[in-house]
Amino acid sequence: MKTDEMNDTIFIEPTEIEAVLRIQPRRFGDERGFFSESWNRRALEQAGVFLPEFVQDNHSLSRVVGTVRGLHFQSPPHAQAKLVRCGRGRLFDVAVDIRKGSPSYGKWVGEELSFENCKQLFIPAGFLHGFVTFEPDTEIVYKCSDYYAPDCDGAVRWDSCGIVWPETGAAPILSGKDSAAPALADFDSPFSYEAWDEDTRHGRSGFHRLGGGAPCHVARP
Repeated sequence: MKTDEMNDTIFIEPTEIEAVLRIQPRRFGDERGFFSESWNRRALEQAGVFLPEFVQDNHSLSRVVGTVRGLHFQSPPHAQAKLVRCGRGRLFDVAVDIRKGSPSYGKWVGEELSFENCKQLFIPAGFLHGFVTFEPDTEIVYKCSDYYAPDCDGAVRWDSCGIVWPETGAAPILSGKDSAAPALADFDSPFSYEAWDEDTRHGRSGFHRLGGGAPCHVARP
């Protein structure tokens, strides 16, 4: 979507893993640029999407093409759900299910997020999160449902989950911490699908409900 184009609908759909959502907020554009509500709880809930309360916003810059960050998680009792978007540039964002007992354990979904397409990815707690950048000076901005807790911070190696990472034209660049992360096969997940499902049934997980799982287009005046 070009910055001067108009999109007056909110587009919401489940991904291949139902718990992960693609969201594209409305964007109003003209010759000056655009205006967009990147987060509007009321509009999402009117569309049948109920996300957790977010308490922290994170913003990071990756200067070099091919920068890989992840795959990260924060364990209970400070597990984090995230709502992710790209503030500048272009990146490939990934979520991996690590809920023990989940029918989709170890499976992943990916989505290209960019400044131009204004797409967002909702990643619940119980998932790994990571991304790779396509453009220099790419910025990622995301909301978190819990505060950063260093003692609960963890990672799984980016190339151990069967993810088909797109070509960036550059060698991957990782931090020392991410390079030394354990492989998924050696990882003992602190997340349980049974506990997650119990929380969902009682409205504690912030999981969305989308009525039949179909894409939802919500027009706004």
